[in-house]
Amino acid sequence: MPRLLSAAPFRHPRDGEIFRLAVPTFFALVSEPLFLLTDSAVVGRLGTEELGGLGIASQILLTLANLCVFLAYGTTSSVARKFGAGRIAEGLRHGVDGLWLALLIGIAIIVAGWPLAPWMIEVLGASDAVAPHALTYLRISLLSTPALLVIMAGTGVLRGLQNARIPLYVAVGSNLANIVLCVLFVFGFGWGIAGSAWATVVAQTAGAAVYLSAVRRVALRHGVSLAPTRTGLHSTATAGFALFVRTVSLRVVLLVTTAIAARLGDPEIAAHQVAFLTWSLLVFALDAIAIAGQAIIGRYLGASDIAGTRSATRRMVEWGVMLGVAFTVVVLIVRPWAWLPFTTDPQVRDLILAALLVVALLQPVSGVVMVLDGILMGAGDQRYLAWASLWTMLAYLPCAALVPLLVPNGSAFGLTALWLAFGVWMVARGITLGSRALGTAWIVTGDIAGR
Repeated sequence: MPRLLSAAPFRHPRDGEIFRLAVPTFFALVSEPLFLLTDSAVVGRLGTEELGGLGIASQILLTLANLCVFLAYGTTSSVARKFGAGRIAEGLRHGVDGLWLALLIGIAIIVAGWPLAPWMIEVLGASDAVAPHALTYLRISLLSTPALLVIMAGTGVLRGLQNARIPLYVAVGSNLANIVLCVLFVFGFGWGIAGSAWATVVAQTAGAAVYLSAVRRVALRHGVSLAPTRTGLHSTATAGFALFVRTVSLRVVLLVTTAIAARLGDPEIAAHQVAFLTWSLLVFALDAIAIAGQAIIGRYLGASDIAGTRSATRRMVEWGVMLGVAFTVVVLIVRPWAWLPFTTDPQVRDLILAALLVVALLQPVSGVVMVLDGILMGAGDQRYLAWASLWTMLAYLPCAALVPLLVPNGSAFGLTALWLAFGVWMVARGITLGSRALGTAWIVTGDIAGR
């Protein structure tokens, strides 16, 4: 991408505003996958079947949450545009309605998800030994869905207002609480995998309460009613449809990957859980720049500053590449010992080591993909993101389907081949997003993106 990526000096005029949002966002985002990493480390000591059950259940929970990601991402770009245009109260009105929509969707997910839990676990290919543990974790964790979605919506409001400190405090505090409660409930109370799920429920509920309090204070300061509005709920839901399509495509890729790993065998799904969470941890870290991009690009376009938009975009892509290279080095360094917190099974260990090699090599591509995704989202280019995600999903599915057909059952190369197919998807995303960012169709100024 010659016009987006140049030789990146260590100092740049845009670094200050990027770091002001990206640094606290980095620590907040890293703490999110640490919920599952903590659970995996603790549950992994219970056994391979328990760890595999956590892997299946966590993919379902992540899918349900990510289908509602528009509550955070759409709100961030919308509020940021209003902020840039000097119309903060209107942005807060959108945010308050988003919180109400999050609560309603969360309740609906519990009502629908509880009876469908066994079917969802079966679809992902859990074995008879893994399925009971997955069902226990899933059904308990579903109770935290309203709190999780409220956290997502509240995060979008505050980041749109260029405030990344409160999301950082809540994320770190919730994660620390989860670590303590997880160990206490699993080992202290002897609740097993159920204790891990209850720890997440308690921690996320507390975090949601803090967000509601913070948004309430800001809304009242600007004279915005806390009651929901019918038009606001409708506009928030309809505006998020393109992001919903985008997220469905992304989650199909991740769910298919998990389902194939589960069918490769119990050791493979256990190892995949560790490799996937490592990848997620690094992607969330890279996503710090992407989310900063949502807020910054939304503000610049809201203020009709095209030159600032281009300059910030270029710099954030440079940082995405540099961080991706740095993460490659970090994974390669820690890889020989990365399995230690999660398993004592030699077969699972070897599978983890092989998969992490691919995870390491994907990081520079991930850096570009995550940053450009956030920039285009901040610009309100959701329709293109939806179509691009759909096409890249279609490019990935045949590659993934070939893995169990070409790799002999029980082969140690199966999980590695699956992660190589996953790499094809990441490269395809980089091509579609990079080609879009080089053009001008996504640069729409004003306080409403209109797309």
